[in-house]
Amino acid sequence: MRGSKEIVDGFAKEFQERNLWGRFKLNTTSCLGTCEHGPSVLVYPEGVMYQKIDAEDVNVIIDKHLLGGKPVESLRISKDVWD
Repeated sequence: MRGSKEIVDGFAKEFQERNLWGRFKLNTTSCLGTCEHGPSVLVYPEGVMYQKIDAEDVNVIIDKHLLGGKPVESLRISKDVWD
């Protein structure tokens, strides 16, 4: 689990506070096949996966990727790891 509940709660809180529901959807799942790199966040439709996320990374992902349109390269997992 490695703090995944806090991460999901962080996204939900920020979505609520920023009125982002409807623009973005938040889903949870079990292992995406990269458990050793988790907690992970997968952003679609781009198919960008982030690894070893913690609660402090939530705002960075929202600000830079979801709202800014630019993946956060420092948190990104190599696509060949999960393809």
